[in-house]
Amino acid sequence: METAGLEPLLELLRIPSVSADPAHAGDVGRALEWVAAYVEGCGGSAAITGGLVVGEVRASKGGDAPTVLVYGHIDVQPPAPLELWETPPFEPTVHDGWLYCRGVADDKGQLWLLLDAVRELAAAGTLPVNVRVLCDAEEEIGGTGAADWVRRDAQRADACVIFDTAMLQGDLPAFYLGTRGTAYFHLTVETNRRDVHSGVFGGAGLNAMHALVTALEAVLPRDGSLPAVLHEGTIAPDEVEIASWTSLPTGAAALADQGVLPADPRAAADFYRRTWAETTLDVNGIEGGSPHLMKTIVPARAEANLSMRLAYGQSVAQVGASLERLLLDAAPAGARLSLDLLAECEASLTTADSPAITLAQTAFEQVVGTRPVLVRSGGSLPIAPALEARGIPFVLTGFDVPDGNVHAPNERFRVDYLELGRRAARHVLSAYAGLA
Repeated sequence: METAGLEPLLELLRIPSVSADPAHAGDVGRALEWVAAYVEGCGGSAAITGGLVVGEVRASKGGDAPTVLVYGHIDVQPPAPLELWETPPFEPTVHDGWLYCRGVADDKGQLWLLLDAVRELAAAGTLPVNVRVLCDAEEEIGGTGAADWVRRDAQRADACVIFDTAMLQGDLPAFYLGTRGTAYFHLTVETNRRDVHSGVFGGAGLNAMHALVTALEAVLPRDGSLPAVLHEGTIAPDEVEIASWTSLPTGAAALADQGVLPADPRAAADFYRRTWAETTLDVNGIEGGSPHLMKTIVPARAEANLSMRLAYGQSVAQVGASLERLLLDAAPAGARLSLDLLAECEASLTTADSPAITLAQTAFEQVVGTRPVLVRSGGSLPIAPALEARGIPFVLTGFDVPDGNVHAPNERFRVDYLELGRRAARHVLSAYAGLA
């Protein structure tokens, strides 16, 4: 077993801290307690408040040292479908150079890289910064506790470090300067008083499934772009940033590596712009009528889940109102539509020329041998816009790789990258003495 020095991480990984399942509420609490105890074991202090651990480890030499916020989350995705796992999802197992376990990449394993770096530097008396730890137990269910804490925190950090993403390739580290916003909606369409016989009313009665499809047609992309009103407010990346993306793997390769078909003829060429800097909409699920049993009816009710990723510069309120208007205008007369916002997060962007970015880039380059590329994330992170609002630059990066199976069965992390990540974390924290 290639697990020397990893015993604390293995202990944390064995806790099935699935925040989406109420049956695991106790396990989520145990994981929070584990993190609090680990921070205290570094010589620091920690307290559990709601779904958060808030802790601090002071700089070894005291004095007026810079303050660095370390953020990560201990809640994990549900492991189902269990039959697709090659090993038990909450029993860490090393195989062919990979450590398999739910949460090893997202995000318990990566948070531990930072915590262990703090421990080692503090134990050696060489921790040059004050480290504040913010650990989240609701990230996977869209919780806003961490973001709310940042907004109301009386202290200010000089930088925030988050290990919760992946390298673009197995040896190409990336700093994600921006995150897109999220707006997740539930759409309900109602027509008749009840389902009716399709032989008697079919073709004459208003079918709720037909009404739903008609409404959705008005908001789906054409030729790779949504209706113009859904792009309003976007602050596009500058040409220098776009030019830097040409050094990355092609969009065609990114799609093919994951077995994803291009949405249209331009999808591969526009891959990075679409997934990092533009507004997108996806229909995540549709329900209505009888999709499995033979049932000849005109359905009276249909539902769908829609998720949108918002470009930097847009707001959830603005885009949500435009989406609702498009759907209402497109629906057939008589159909009753309701659009409910289930979860939201604004977009964020940190500046590329921040000392927090450049110091961390140099630290990574010393360890990895390659200077991290500056890109954006197509996903969302609730804490990121809160950090931006407070003027706290953030380094969002990580040592997962594209085939780490995040959010899927057989989640895994390269064993050699555990040590690489710890070394990089130590170098970044040491380099941040320069933030003084």
